[in-house]
Amino acid sequence: MSTHAVPARATNPSVEAPVTFTFTSESVSEGHPDKVCDYIADSILDAHIAQDPKARVACEVLCKGDNVVLAGEITSEAKGIDHEAIAREAIREIGYTRACDDFNADGVTVHQFLSKQSAHIALGVDTSTNTEHEQGAGDQGIMFGYATAETPTLMPLPIALAHRLTRGLAEDRKAGKVHWLCPDAKSQVSVLYEGNTPVAVTDVLISTQHSAAIEQEQIAEYVKTQLAPRVLADWAHDGIRYFVNPTGCFENGGPAADAGVTGRKIIVDTYGGFARHGGGAFSGKDPSKVDRSAAYFCRYVAREVVKTELAKRAEIQVAYAIGVAKPVSVKVETFGTGDPAAAVEFVKTFDFRPAAIIERLNLLRPIYRQTTNYGHFGKPELPWEQ
Repeated sequence: MSTHAVPARATNPSVEAPVTFTFTSESVSEGHPDKVCDYIADSILDAHIAQDPKARVACEVLCKGDNVVLAGEITSEAKGIDHEAIAREAIREIGYTRACDDFNADGVTVHQFLSKQSAHIALGVDTSTNTEHEQGAGDQGIMFGYATAETPTLMPLPIALAHRLTRGLAEDRKAGKVHWLCPDAKSQVSVLYEGNTPVAVTDVLISTQHSAAIEQEQIAEYVKTQLAPRVLADWAHDGIRYFVNPTGCFENGGPAADAGVTGRKIIVDTYGGFARHGGGAFSGKDPSKVDRSAAYFCRYVAREVVKTELAKRAEIQVAYAIGVAKPVSVKVETFGTGDPAAAVEFVKTFDFRPAAIIERLNLLRPIYRQTTNYGHFGKPELPWEQ
């Protein structure tokens, strides 16, 4: 909990002071065990969808020690897809290449437990067999999208800054600027708010895997004097409290130290806890799975609500029944920051049926590896951010 002083509240009793609070979000690097699994899964998805845009992919990955387990369901017309080779290349791209480590691209054993998608699911999803003759939702569930005017990317500031820090660590490692950095890392950023407005960063936590030949003081110095000032930019200031490798040592990391599984970083992937989450993970799923595509579309619609100045904050919820195209419900929340009735009417103009979402966002193409790390939202190159 932050111990920093907060700005003074209004002294005039007739003026209501804004609510003051501190909010914290975390990010993890591409070398985090769970993110290694997500990246392998999305790499396999992209390989299939590049050849067969209508491939049905639900790929789950487990990494531990020198083992990689691929499991799930894939129905695809793609030819010559070598899942093991894709997994090894993904691990190599992340940076796990040292032969002396248990988990490395050339030394892992890849186990495969992949079958085809259930024909019963296909009956409701495929246009040719759906009773309404249109693409149905790939599963039941609820999805949320969120946008806020507090940053240029319309993302909450805490998660945006946390991602900048972990991405900055990876950039410095891959560029060879900091030779002792290793792939596994986590960040955490606490931001002080007055009402809906962020006013200061109070606390920064960095835990980064490192080589054995580095002192902890050197790591802390790098974070405080190089990494944080560069990536926090205008939000950097002398009053930030830093926690760098609080346990004192982080030599053993990645899947060699901890098990990784796809879909365990859903809050890191979205809004850092600032908005609600329906519970569905993204990576390894083709866009027929509304867990992924509808969550992306809800973000797109929430952005449009904020961009058209109908609200400063917007959250969209959509719910589906498996095999049914039209949503069970669509809900709009503006948190008292705009015109809720106008926002609802505006959102009604968007088509939330799965096929319409896929067409509008052009989702039947291999774009998913670029979503895996440092958040699925807030990246201008992604179609739901445009």
